[in-house]
Amino acid sequence: MSSTSPSAPSAFPSATPSKPLQIGITGGIGSGKSLVCRLFALLRIPIYEADDRARWLMNHDPQLTASVRSAFGNEAYTPDGQLNRPWLSARVFSDPEQVAQLNALVHPRVADDYGAWVAEQRSPYVIKEAALLYEAGSWQQLDQVVVVYAGEALRIARIRQRDPHRSAEEIRAIMARQLSEDEKVKRADHVIYNDERQLVIPQVLALHNQWWASRQPS
Repeated sequence: MSSTSPSAPSAFPSATPSKPLQIGITGGIGSGKSLVCRLFALLRIPIYEADDRARWLMNHDPQLTASVRSAFGNEAYTPDGQLNRPWLSARVFSDPEQVAQLNALVHPRVADDYGAWVAEQRSPYVIKEAALLYEAGSWQQLDQVVVVYAGEALRIARIRQRDPHRSAEEIRAIMARQLSEDEKVKRADHVIYNDERQLVIPQVLALHNQWWASRQPS
């Protein structure tokens, strides 16, 4: 994990006076990254929810839907043209090669969609929330990355509380498909600890103030 001076222009290579600072927020399942993003949204910071947007594109982007049908068959969509998520999940997620194939179709379309979204924003900084920020390589589009961290036992407890039908084994299998939390923390520019030991709001405000100040005229 590295830190950079907010006053150094080289710290934020993609930001220009007409283009906002681009921040990525990621974390493993159950870490609380969506909670952190809601706090930034309360500060009126634009949030691009990559996972939700990917689902939308898989239903509405003609190029992507055609690619998914070609790769996985017409069964990937219901008769009314909606993504057949249960069928696709059962077909794909037990096979790493097919997961990689699906990601290779979806991630470039999300990257293009995100770029178009950023061009429309007028905030000093924007946030891209994505579960697979490192795995998809999309962190390379960004100026800084924040990892939301919580220990494995706490994350499993949170997920089971909101989804009691999921077993701990199922949750660990999902975690195993993601980059480890330790590796994410090593790569991150900043870490927000959502471990029920540290208050989250002060950590969010400290980063908000740093990024906001870095984009003000000197």
